[in-house]
Amino acid sequence: MVDVILGLQWGDEGKGKIVDYFAPNYDVIARFQGGPNAGHTLYVENKKIVLHQIPSGIFHQNTINIIGNGVVLDPVTLKRECDTVASFGIDVRKNLFIADRTNLIVPTHRALDKASELSKGESKIGSTLKGIGPAYMDKTGRNALRVGDMLGKNFTTEYIKLRLKHQRILDSYHFNEDISAWEEEFFEAIEFLRTLPVVNGEYFINNKISEGKKILAEGAQGTMLDVDFGTFPFVTSSNTISAGVCTGLGVAPQKIREVIGVTKAYCTRVGSGPFPTELNDIVGEELRKIGSEFGATTGRPRRCGWIDLVALKYTCMINGVTQVVMTKADVLDAFKELNVCTAYNINGEEKTEVPFQMDRLNIKPVYQSFTGWNTDTTTISNAADLPAAMTTYIDFINSYIGAPVKYVSNGPGREQIVTL
Repeated sequence: MVDVILGLQWGDEGKGKIVDYFAPNYDVIARFQGGPNAGHTLYVENKKIVLHQIPSGIFHQNTINIIGNGVVLDPVTLKRECDTVASFGIDVRKNLFIADRTNLIVPTHRALDKASELSKGESKIGSTLKGIGPAYMDKTGRNALRVGDMLGKNFTTEYIKLRLKHQRILDSYHFNEDISAWEEEFFEAIEFLRTLPVVNGEYFINNKISEGKKILAEGAQGTMLDVDFGTFPFVTSSNTISAGVCTGLGVAPQKIREVIGVTKAYCTRVGSGPFPTELNDIVGEELRKIGSEFGATTGRPRRCGWIDLVALKYTCMINGVTQVVMTKADVLDAFKELNVCTAYNINGEEKTEVPFQMDRLNIKPVYQSFTGWNTDTTTISNAADLPAAMTTYIDFINSYIGAPVKYVSNGPGREQIVTL
């Protein structure tokens, strides 16, 4: 069977640590969507590691990791990460597999991303400029190069053909930046990629399921960035929800068992787009400072705000979440009062559903206040020792979203998780 871990907010929920925590219980960790715009932060031997393409189970010697067909893969980023992982004594050729149907990000995808974002001016969407959107556009446009293509004799010819197509679009943007260094780096990375095990991903995963192996599907970004159900157009280019596991790995819906949703104890967002509970005040600044809220991929300061239960209930519904992990609960240790958004005030009416087009509406959050626990929780390991005010806060969230918070992360360390 397949269990899923995914984000329930706008990404950056701390999924990397959570996957790393659960990984020893699984035989296979699989990435099913997204690209190097994901940033999953782990701490290995007290060193901070950010993975963008490699599944977060890579540091567990007996765990197989696979990059699924729903991912868009940047060979340069992957090679760089593999070098980092190898420095910890991990042989990626033994436990990292890549599905042959995985789409490649080529240098001109990054150029197109940059040209497009620059052309938008004030209405830019906050792209990470990693070439994700253009790569997915080529996938749906049936122009993409895939990992399996690089094993054929005509790969360079196919690449040049795609580059010429992209060049015509770049010319229309009047984009004339020299990307020859990017191309040189790309083809060096392709040579490296050819040394890794490339497999027929859907057969690989389904054979593991047939053998009784336990699979954990690792989501990137968050549900509120889903191309269909997120805050469109300020979204990513893939399906970040549990349904994306089926198309991103080639597994049937009935094979999915647990859906583990990850949410922060508050809310953050990187880049542009609607964010009803955003705090542009001293409290928001305090959340950012205590939580070290800077994007793992971009380094940009994250926008911060109180937890949004309207959005969280929505994302639990769409994903069929069976259990919730609440991360960075310790960041709230310093606050005497906490607010929780329980409804949206839109044109004088209270709504408890996420509307069609958030960015076209003036949404005012309706808050319910809670007394903070105002005590250090980072050393707590047993649920019975959690402050009463924290338990009250969690119980309210449980009842509102209709999905149980089963784990609370109270620090960045691998061992800093309390099971409820």
